[in-house]
Amino acid sequence: MMKKILIIQTAFIGDVVLSTCLVEKLHAFFPDAQIDFLLRKGNEGLLKAHPYLHEVLVWDKHNGKYSALWRLLQRIRKSRYDKVINVQRFGATGLLTAFSKAKQKIGFDKNPFSPAFDISIKHNMSNSGATPHEIERNLSLIAFFTDSSIYKPRLYPSQQERNSVQPFKSSPYICIAPASVWFTKQYPAEKWISFINKIPASYAVYLLGAPGEAKLCEAIQQKAGRKIISLAGQLNFLQSAALMQDAVMNYVNDSAPMHFASAMNAPVTAVYCSTIPAFGYGPLSDKKYIVEIQEPLSCRPCGLHGYRQCPEGHFKCAYLIRDEQLLEKINVEMWE
Repeated sequence: MMKKILIIQTAFIGDVVLSTCLVEKLHAFFPDAQIDFLLRKGNEGLLKAHPYLHEVLVWDKHNGKYSALWRLLQRIRKSRYDKVINVQRFGATGLLTAFSKAKQKIGFDKNPFSPAFDISIKHNMSNSGATPHEIERNLSLIAFFTDSSIYKPRLYPSQQERNSVQPFKSSPYICIAPASVWFTKQYPAEKWISFINKIPASYAVYLLGAPGEAKLCEAIQQKAGRKIISLAGQLNFLQSAALMQDAVMNYVNDSAPMHFASAMNAPVTAVYCSTIPAFGYGPLSDKKYIVEIQEPLSCRPCGLHGYRQCPEGHFKCAYLIRDEQLLEKINVEMWE
């Protein structure tokens, strides 16, 4: 009987959310197993009080990165896991996996330490043509000892976190997460403002984001021609997810808030600028919509990930999207 499992995903916020599909499936197949999760410092709030996790291990990359990695390795080796499942393709977590002393070490073939894994799974991703969704890639790591069924990611806000955002739900509302780490993934502020000014006045509008995104949200709030409320930096991850769950619609970039919506099965409209859904990171909610430029652009997509500026200098993949493309998604929800 399997007793102890460790999942390793120390990448960005959205990557952690998408990796929770593994927690869901492992718990379904092995309800009595101890499931632990290793992530980077700053992301632990995503899994706070998760009902299926025994322990969340944290790697502080910014405070003695390699000494912290060594301490984690010692801790992992002492735990004697039955399985260590590494979702990443980078050397540091590959080292943790390879030297974990787990009975079975599982990871992707693109990890430089994959020759030391017991099970190495092909990582299917390219920048030409459609690839599987990221959750399918993640779940391929455990298919050989479970099955091929698909489990969606999920977040678990506490009742206290749900209660804290309840006052914002007194009337129908729309959430907008306008920021992205990457310029070419972020719908421009002036485009968000133009869209916001056309949203029917019957809807409250809330802007969501991290503390570092508060300045952008405040600028949008000040320049908008109608009243909107910026909650950027005021809500934690799970509070934001709880608010998104009951929105009439959530508007997001190809970024972490899109995955929050998926994990809450909240209605979502994802605005794609330089990237495309075919890369395998699209929304997973039952009510999901894609907004992107309707005319073909020879330069789009310009890469698997975003850039700090448009390589062509025109950013047409964002500026040629029309307000009406976003607005019609509200109307779809009204009529359903």
